Amino acid sequence: MEESTNMMNKPRKWLKYFLYFIWAALLIGFITLFVFLSNISNGDLPSFQELENPKYDLASVVYDANGEAFGKYFIENREQISFDQISPHIYNALLSTEDLRYYDHTGIDFRALLRVAFKTVLLKKESSGGGSTISQQLAKLLFRRPNLSGKSALGKVMALVEVKVKEWFTAIKLEKQYTKDEIMAMYLNKFDFINGAHGIEAASQTYFGKSQEFLAPEEAATLVGMLKNPSLYNPLRFPEKSENRRNVVLGQLKKYGHIDQISFDSLSSKKLNMEDFERDAHDKGPAPHFRSELTKWLKELLKKEEYLKPDGTAYNIYTDGLQINTTIDLAFQKHAEQAVFDHMKTNQAKYWKVWDNKNPWTYEADETQKELRLGVLERRLKESDRYLALHKQYLGPIKTKIRNKHADLPLSENVIKALIKVKDQKQRLSHYFKNNTLKERYVNQYKDLVTHKDMDELRKQYNALINDYKTVFDTPVNMKIYDYEKGEIEVEMSPKDSVKYHNQHLQSGLLSVDPKSGHIKAWVGGVGFKYFKFDHVNSKRQVGSTIKPFVYATAISLQGISPCQEFEDIQYTIAPGDVDLFVDEEWSPANANEKFTGNLYNLYQGLLYSKNSITVRLVKELGSVDVIREVLHNCGIDKKMTLPSGRLAVPRLPSMVLGAADLSVRDMAGAYTTFANNGNYTEPIFVSTIRDKSGKVIFTGIPERKKAINPLYNAVMVDMLMNNLAGGYNLGIKSKAGGKTGTTNDFADAWFMGISPNLVTGIWVGGDDNWIRFLSLDNGQGFVMARPIFQNYMKKIEADESINFDIDANFAAPPDGFQEITDCARYKQQTPDAELQETTQTQSTYDEFDDEFEEEEFEEEEFDEEFDEEF
Repeated sequence: MEESTNMMNKPRKWLKYFLYFIWAALLIGFITLFVFLSNISNGDLPSFQELENPKYDLASVVYDANGEAFGKYFIENREQISFDQISPHIYNALLSTEDLRYYDHTGIDFRALLRVAFKTVLLKKESSGGGSTISQQLAKLLFRRPNLSGKSALGKVMALVEVKVKEWFTAIKLEKQYTKDEIMAMYLNKFDFINGAHGIEAASQTYFGKSQEFLAPEEAATLVGMLKNPSLYNPLRFPEKSENRRNVVLGQLKKYGHIDQISFDSLSSKKLNMEDFERDAHDKGPAPHFRSELTKWLKELLKKEEYLKPDGTAYNIYTDGLQINTTIDLAFQKHAEQAVFDHMKTNQAKYWKVWDNKNPWTYEADETQKELRLGVLERRLKESDRYLALHKQYLGPIKTKIRNKHADLPLSENVIKALIKVKDQKQRLSHYFKNNTLKERYVNQYKDLVTHKDMDELRKQYNALINDYKTVFDTPVNMKIYDYEKGEIEVEMSPKDSVKYHNQHLQSGLLSVDPKSGHIKAWVGGVGFKYFKFDHVNSKRQVGSTIKPFVYATAISLQGISPCQEFEDIQYTIAPGDVDLFVDEEWSPANANEKFTGNLYNLYQGLLYSKNSITVRLVKELGSVDVIREVLHNCGIDKKMTLPSGRLAVPRLPSMVLGAADLSVRDMAGAYTTFANNGNYTEPIFVSTIRDKSGKVIFTGIPERKKAINPLYNAVMVDMLMNNLAGGYNLGIKSKAGGKTGTTNDFADAWFMGISPNLVTGIWVGGDDNWIRFLSLDNGQGFVMARPIFQNYMKKIEADESINFDIDANFAAPPDGFQEITDCARYKQQTPDAELQETTQTQSTYDEFDDEFEEEEFEEEEFDEEFDEEF
């Protein structure tokens, strides 16, 4: 009996230990699971704060005055949209394909997980949908997935399990923190659709050339199809796979009643259309020179303390999703760009004809000039990408080695050449310190370098660079160059000749501004931005006779000279003894044609024919150029403004009144707003507001305004400027308009400044170097080179019904006393003698010879003596 009892107790003990083991295993498993989940929840999951403020790199978008986007700044091309902006086609496709029970679960859809396990894994049905919810898919985008390389099979499984659990935790957090609508918008904004498109809005614009709200159902299905695997279903690389995936999404839409069978059949039979695909770029779109200048301005503005973020850091235009509302009107911009292009094409054709078989780097140049010009050419050659690559190839390694010992030591080619001469004892270091080739604060480093063996290697590599440079730049290769007809053409040309070819292209700058609001409507910095990136709106050039109206305004308003008063057209001299005129020797300027008629001219005629003699006489009457500089200052041209050389942009010299002042198109357009705005200067501005990504205004553009010229005398000046475009010089435009041309010495700069009641337009034409020019007044004057741009631009604006430009607008009504001051109407547009009368009649039909400009150069006798460079 006892033996039987013992035998029964043995199984019970085994069962007891087995139960202990099971409970221990469960307890250990529970503890392990608890620790595992605790580690995950306390690990690198996004915090609630991070979920509250998810980090996006958002593109900043540039808008025109009418709210049309025309430029972006981005690292990731992403434009954020709200749920309310999501296209119904995107919304339905997303839910039908990715998360049908989206509004019924709390972040994890266990039914979907079972469905995936059975249908997708076992039955291989792609249309069964994914197991991850939209919340989980967003969670995936919020932290990096682990690197599985080098892990064992078990390690990989454990890592993937950990990732999946993290996604679940994060999805649940998201559901607690955000509404379903917000999560959906966040997911679509965050997803990378590849090919430079981040977020659904950028993807729609990149792949289909339109905003996502305007997508067709099959286009929306294509993008939603990419959510499963954007690389695999890339419509550019794998169009067939992308099309098949699109049709799966369309099938889901049919299945859940969003489209019918007929629509499905029609849409699924369409071929994938990628004709509108275009990868976005910073310099793509209209007004590229303007956007380039805008970039510089924004970076400087956003450094200022008053525009910093609440946390004290500066806004980043590439990541912070700013909304930059500019004053540019793309309709005006389009017409301005076209007018510039059309006439510059004509100017360039004439230039090639004039310079056939001539070398502008040596033509009529003395030895000093040749050295200067060839030095500039050499600098341009060494600024090219091709040369910079050679420089890096030969000098990069040795410069890096030297800077490892002497950090930040300047080692430009000029510095290297100087150090070689010092090494060879041909010159002393002190010589180069005096002429600023070398910086004296590096004296010890330079002394050490010239006695070190690295100097020998530096010399060797520099000599090798120069030898290779000469060979490479003189050897013809296949390359692309700028062409007015085709944009660019492929030719065989040496790199040196290509630099010379492009350097010989005439350039232009145009700025158009509303004189009342100061809003810049159009900004054209040149043609062919891909090849000519330098902006010619902000560049300083001598202004020629466009400055004369301010001299006349000063004389009339401050000296009380009547516009009807007559002065002789003779040579006037300003001598060193003349008070406040600051000349060291006698100054006796000639007229543009170097002739004086001896006839009497009133101020209307003096400005019309741009007589230098009359302007010099007015300066003698005023007795000082400072009063003129003061008027210019009131018109927005700072009298203290200096050039990089340190000299005044508007010098205190009498030559200033004939245009020896270096100003930009923007400066001049701003000054001329004074005439168009009843004597009130309005600063040109190009940004109206900047908003942050939440829509808060962080900057408002407010132009400076000030009274500059008495309205009565301003009305006289407007009458004079309109007189310049009256009679035989009428431009054939419908608007009230006035204007002034300008041409500088040797025809290096050609200008036209035009005003109308609602628009001021400044235009400059010339070469980047002064020797890139025409050789005669016939081709090189402002009337021929710049005036037609204004004429054609205004005609295009007037004809564009979408602009609704007011051609009936009038300048401000003249104050009382105007008629008495200007009661010399019989002299306006009349010539002082019979000879001039005859030639004026010849000029009155300039439209007839516009066509001739395109065919051939004018014969000199076709221009009368009075039709000089300034009208």
